[in-house]
Amino acid sequence: MINIILFGPPGSGKGTQSAKLLEKYKLSHLSTGDLLRDQLKRETALGLEAQKYMEQGLLVPDEVVIGMIESKLDEAGPETKGFIFDGFPRTVEQAKALDDLLARKGTTLMSLVALEVTQKELVKRILLRGETSGRADDRDEATVLNRVKEYDTKTAPVADHYKSQAKFHAVSGLGSIEDIFGRLCVVMDKLVVTAQ
Repeated sequence: MINIILFGPPGSGKGTQSAKLLEKYKLSHLSTGDLLRDQLKRETALGLEAQKYMEQGLLVPDEVVIGMIESKLDEAGPETKGFIFDGFPRTVEQAKALDDLLARKGTTLMSLVALEVTQKELVKRILLRGETSGRADDRDEATVLNRVKEYDTKTAPVADHYKSQAKFHAVSGLGSIEDIFGRLCVVMDKLVVTAQ
């Protein structure tokens, strides 16, 4: 299986690029936000467990999120070529839990592919997105800078976890959507060859 994490700070273009990668490489999208909404809607045991925490304004514990990911992996049929993980893992602890889960399922993560974008460009992109997104947190520069700082502190160390396993690829997230996609495809094509 071709399992990758598309990684990068808010505004790096993960959403745009993952949609293009999913289409080209016929992978399945694994977004923890989507999983959570689906589990809540279906009122599964995991969804109800998550709801208890959310109603108290707490983060859903890692073991509940991992349970949802495991459920999604178990639902995957033999035609599934692999997954693009989006929005997970956000911490080194989550990365280790994901590694353990994939090992139990007889597969592994092939690579973390990081979109690298300067802070100045991230702020510019998010503020521009704020003009149409309707999200208040996309319109305030101080809030945007705080989100980027939070990413740098808590999420960026996940890249080091995969660097230590030689499963890290950096791709410039600057330029046109097509330029960035072209650079991502160079990395993906190599991963596909490795997986065969």
